[in-house]
Amino acid sequence: MPNATATAKRKQPGESLLFRYMLEFVLIFVAVMLAFCAPGFATFANLLNVMRAISMLGIVACGMTAVIICAEIDLSVGSGMALAGCILAWVVGACTPLVGSVAAVLIGSCAAILAGMACGAFSGVMKAAFNVPTFITTLGLFAALRGAANLITGGYPLATFPGWFDFIGNGALFGLPFPAFVFVAVVLVMHFVMSYTTFGRAVYAVGGNAEAARLSGIKVAWVKSATLILTGGLAALSGILIASQIGSGTGTTATGMELDVIAATIIGGTSLFGGKGRIWGTFIGVLFLGIIGNGMTLMNVSEYWQYVVRGGLIVGAVMLSQVTDKRR
Repeated sequence: MPNATATAKRKQPGESLLFRYMLEFVLIFVAVMLAFCAPGFATFANLLNVMRAISMLGIVACGMTAVIICAEIDLSVGSGMALAGCILAWVVGACTPLVGSVAAVLIGSCAAILAGMACGAFSGVMKAAFNVPTFITTLGLFAALRGAANLITGGYPLATFPGWFDFIGNGALFGLPFPAFVFVAVVLVMHFVMSYTTFGRAVYAVGGNAEAARLSGIKVAWVKSATLILTGGLAALSGILIASQIGSGTGTTATGMELDVIAATIIGGTSLFGGKGRIWGTFIGVLFLGIIGNGMTLMNVSEYWQYVVRGGLIVGAVMLSQVTDKRR
């Protein structure tokens, strides 16, 4: 027995290293394959397009990582993004004649982000006060927020933005898309919060064992609510960037984005059962989804097959997570 134990210990570091960076290895392999198989994939212009496309998804995925680590889920992020863009467009249209375009955009952005955070707070209160699963609450918000967005715009795109606002979603800084800088900033801040703060440690503790966390003095309901509020705010921020990119607020924005956000988070190694996940892993998961989607588009793969691939990636990522947990 001692020999077997010693052998297992000798194998463990190499095995854990392989499993820890498996997604990075797969990402590099897929990127190299697409460089040969997908026309125009390896061009600088296309890589910039990938960066711009994944930025809005990645911003929300960072918040979703914290929510899922807490063993909760938010299905309303896509609708929240649409609502944020519509609120911004409406406020800009109403306030520009009174205070000017710059102040109107600032007021509208604050209103949109506060609305997103309020939606997260509502989900947190429903969980804390009535023990309604966030799956149910956010599923209800999924429909309600999309309806509210269409009510604000009357079902039509609301194009009230000044010309300079286009830079937020479509502009470039030092040759790189401006949304990519916002995404990287969110990744760095969230990595610091989750890795080096008391709040981050509390999130992991609550997701790992909520009852043990409560007994150790952690306010479980507050921590879960805080992650939902954070995700609602980040969804609104992403919605503002998308509104700038398309030049209007519209209720159909980010339709189906929930699937991609959850997929990127799970592919990045965050456990659906809570207590495990990394912001860096989510960053790699977002890159992976963006590269796969872009490559399939360049290869003229049917959109329906792209959905099949995304679903398969989620199932495969969860299965891999279960296997690696058992090996540890």
